Amino acid sequence: MAPLGRLVVLLTVLVLLLWGVRRTHGRRSDVRVITDENWRELLEGEWMIEFYAPWCPACQNLQPEWESFAEWGEDLEVNVAKVDVTEQTGLSGRFIITALPTIYHCKDGEFRRYQGPRTKKDFINFISEKEWKNIEPVSSWFGPGSVLMSSMSALFRLSMNIRTCHNYFIEDLGLPVWGSYTLFALATLLSGLLLGLCMIFVADCLCPSKRRKPQPYPLKKSLPEFSQPLKKVEEEQEADEEDVSEEEAESKEGTNKDFSQNAIRQRSVGPSLSTDKS
Repeated sequence: MAPLGRLVVLLTVLVLLLWGVRRTHGRRSDVRVITDENWRELLEGEWMIEFYAPWCPACQNLQPEWESFAEWGEDLEVNVAKVDVTEQTGLSGRFIITALPTIYHCKDGEFRRYQGPRTKKDFINFISEKEWKNIEPVSSWFGPGSVLMSSMSALFRLSMNIRTCHNYFIEDLGLPVWGSYTLFALATLLSGLLLGLCMIFVADCLCPSKRRKPQPYPLKKSLPEFSQPLKKVEEEQEADEEDVSEEEAESKEGTNKDFSQNAIRQRSVGPSLSTDKS
């Protein structure tokens, strides 16, 4: 009977261990993992999201409280999630994570940053008593779905890719640090030139240049059109000058005629006066 009793004890211990492991896994499954691919699920419903890093001591201290709070998620009708910023650099840039751990509350697409105490009881009261209404939501300009934050997300991912390439050049290929920097400088220069050429090509296609060489024939044809008013003005001035010269000539002729008539009269009067005196 002794071996049978030992077997029962071993089976009991094994069942307890399996139950404990299942319970532990059940607790972990209450916290949903958010990535760059499924982050738009945050825009619907109510969420509490924690941004953490595995190497962060404060994040490690928060994990038990966060896991316990996640067990109340179904009763509170809130989804409890977490984001590993070391793996999801795009979300780190989309939410502008500058401190760890960072907690956000989301309600139907409106994001608010939680800055209260970090215990299970405080988290539960924050949701059940709707304390989040006292916090100003993040502006739509800086919301995770805006164009600005999407650009920041792309920039963060690009920086991480550059860092990965840098480590590959140094560790795997054995290049010196200055050699890796030189490669990045050349790549930046070439990409800038290609981007400039593409922009010039697109601008030329959208707004083609209208500069053309001057054509002699249209200019010659257009000259008479512009010169006609000038010619008319010159002709009118010449006509006025002719009229003035004719009037002056007529006035001179009139004065000459008057002078000649006066002279004739004086001559005719002169002899008569002499005869009378005699």
